Amino acid sequence: MGVTCYEHEIVSPLPPSKIFKASVLDADSVIPKVFPQGVKCVEVIQGDGGPGTIKKIHFSEGHKFKFMTHRIDAIDKEHHSLNYTVIDGDILCGFIESISHELTVSPSPDGGSIYKNKIKYHTKGDEDCTEHANGGKEDGIALFKAIEAHVVAHPDAY
Repeated sequence: MGVTCYEHEIVSPLPPSKIFKASVLDADSVIPKVFPQGVKCVEVIQGDGGPGTIKKIHFSEGHKFKFMTHRIDAIDKEHHSLNYTVIDGDILCGFIESISHELTVSPSPDGGSIYKNKIKYHTKGDEDCTEHANGGKEDGIALFKAIEAHVVAHPDAY
């Protein structure tokens, strides 16, 4: 099995608690609202949002993928971190076993936050999934910026 890793870091003027609430805790309702070109809806298959919860993300019409299913491995609301693993869906392209994410939102020196996402693509063989990873990174940054704009537009909700 091969592993392709990458991470991205985004600096935000918003505090960690607001970014984490919108991008993780309220993600099921926020993401389809702010990123309709990418995500149609999020369906909770099992669980209550804690470790072991399984969610199916349905992508929008015209998106290159139809769905992905992920499992929450760990969540720490106090320290603003989330680990989850994509375990099913056409996003795995037949050659990826799973995609694990380690997401953290930490305070920045200026009162904002630093959003980090470490992603590992676990392939079934020695496939190179750099191109796949780069596309995922671009989508992830666009989604983050849409969530950030939503929080700025609705500050009292967060």
